Amino acid sequence: MAILTFLVNLAGATMLLLFAVRMVRTGIERSYGASFQRVLTQHKNPINSASAGFGLAVILQSSAAVALLVSGFAASNLLSFGSGLAVVLGADLGSALVIQILSFKLDWLIPLLLATGGWLFVKVETARFRQIGRILMGVAFILLSLQLLRAAMAPIRDSAFLPAIAGYLAQDYLTAFIVGASLAFVMHSSVATILMCVTLVSIGALPLDAGISLVLGANLGSAFIPIWLSRGMGASGRRIMLANLMVRGSLALCALILLNNLPLAPYYALMSPAQSLVTLHLGFNALLLVMLPLCHAFERPLLRLLPDRSNGQDGQSLDLVHSALDQTVLGTPNLAFASLKRELLRMSDMVDRMMRPVMDVYEHGDQTKIEKLADLDDHVNQILSDVRTYVAAIPQEELPKKQRKQLHNLMDYAIALETAGDIVAKRLLPLASEKAAAKLRFSQEGWDELVSLHERVLANMALASNVLVSSDLESARLLVEEKGEVTRFERKSRKRHLRRLSDGGTLSFESSNIHLETLRALQDFNSQIATVAYPILYQKGQLLETRLIESLENNSKHIMNGTA
Repeated sequence: MAILTFLVNLAGATMLLLFAVRMVRTGIERSYGASFQRVLTQHKNPINSASAGFGLAVILQSSAAVALLVSGFAASNLLSFGSGLAVVLGADLGSALVIQILSFKLDWLIPLLLATGGWLFVKVETARFRQIGRILMGVAFILLSLQLLRAAMAPIRDSAFLPAIAGYLAQDYLTAFIVGASLAFVMHSSVATILMCVTLVSIGALPLDAGISLVLGANLGSAFIPIWLSRGMGASGRRIMLANLMVRGSLALCALILLNNLPLAPYYALMSPAQSLVTLHLGFNALLLVMLPLCHAFERPLLRLLPDRSNGQDGQSLDLVHSALDQTVLGTPNLAFASLKRELLRMSDMVDRMMRPVMDVYEHGDQTKIEKLADLDDHVNQILSDVRTYVAAIPQEELPKKQRKQLHNLMDYAIALETAGDIVAKRLLPLASEKAAAKLRFSQEGWDELVSLHERVLANMALASNVLVSSDLESARLLVEEKGEVTRFERKSRKRHLRRLSDGGTLSFESSNIHLETLRALQDFNSQIATVAYPILYQKGQLLETRLIESLENNSKHIMNGTA
């Protein structure tokens, strides 16, 4: 019975730890995720790239999350191989620092973090502050889970069960290494795995020798996580993950053999066992940074191992994905709806390809690229035409009312996506051409505001695609909340711009019209893509029929006053 109680308590503490780490990462991604692309892609120097990865890993509390971002940006040709690998190596050190911070005795912070985070999440309406509340509660849950983990181990620490396993792992370091790698991969979090090992070592439930092998194994397992999660991405993104595995895996194996065969026990005694384990993890990841000057050297052999597929010039080939509208399933509504959603995803991807380089063409004024992007709008229009024809061919008189409504909602979103494409092609791109022709420049403050708003819109574009596929209520609510945040951002940016004009800013005055029209166009684009959320919110009773709130009593008074 004691073993069963131990296993249940251990599982509960572990799941809370995993949930808490994810909660913190989700809150940060929702608050600041729109800026991650600029942070990761603006550096060319390996040291600066590694620093960016280090900072993001500390913020996200996950090197795997940073690695996935790198893989996605590299697959979209926004990040070079060398810079991407440098970011990942820096992120590994950042996550190691997170473990050092969380390994301190911070139990006294739990009530304060729960009270502050809970109040922000429940009582404050602003989306950004709600996410900060989520982050604070997540950190509190991490500390609480470690407290529960220590409590779960206490009853069984002196039994014959745990010492037997711990002793075996201490003697067979290769098995311990494999167990650590497997745990990190299964838990999808090296931070959670290593925190667990540190906690077990700190209470004497696990000898330091076994902990060292487990932690080195967890370092190997953490390199497999982004490889698994990025398996569907382009070769350019997967090459970086494979290079990281090669570097991290080879060093982990070397460290495993050396640390288990050299007489290093006297040096471990200089610190507590738990701190020795954390220091080892930090030192291992710091040592990886010696590979920064060689990051670009890995690209050529890996290019042979994972060659690029022929994508067409500049990734703008429109023949990469054929229409998903399957004419053979028109008589089967569920299959026809699935086919229609896939086509809308293709349409959304094409609109995203139009919007993503907008700030780049604003900055460089490449007329050839502007024309290519404008040409994509014709294909977006063609998809809308095909969707309209496909919807008309579905026998709607045989459909239940709910499915007819769903069909109309999908058609409405196709129209919204086409309108979003028009905003790029007929408003933003002409503005970019006008700016280049007149050789205008934005003030630094104005440019930063436009870039920030553009990043938020791109993040919302990805969120809208997720809502389209999943129909998830929370994601739909978040998308509508983000629409409000974008509107507020546009309004504040406009006020700041007018303030700069009144202060006599020459650059602001010369580019004023383009700046204001760009702000408005980005907001309108965001409003179009957010329409996918409204049918879900309305169906779940989360949307009011009207924004006007007026009591019957006040309404009667107005009528009486009008009559009088």
